[in-house]
Amino acid sequence: MAPPVNIDEEAKSRLEELQAEIRLQTGEKVTEQELLTSLINDAYESREAIMDSFRESTVPLSEAEKETIQAGRISSGVETDEDYVDDILYG
Repeated sequence: MAPPVNIDEEAKSRLEELQAEIRLQTGEKVTEQELLTSLINDAYESREAIMDSFRESTVPLSEAEKETIQAGRISSGVETDEDYVDDILYG
């Protein structure tokens, strides 16, 4: 058997709150172990979102993200300067 995982009081409280809400909403009693297993399985299936939650920042963009943005650009053929932008915005 694996050693227990320690969680802080806030996480423990939230786990218990989820457990109680599941029982109220569904009438099903789930153990903390079942709930944690379900949460881990869900996180495993959406691991990109989990990875993103641990990233320090999304700024600055990576080189791949910059290339993706630049690949979607098209030229309108119109030279833009401050006067042109002012005319469009303010008439």
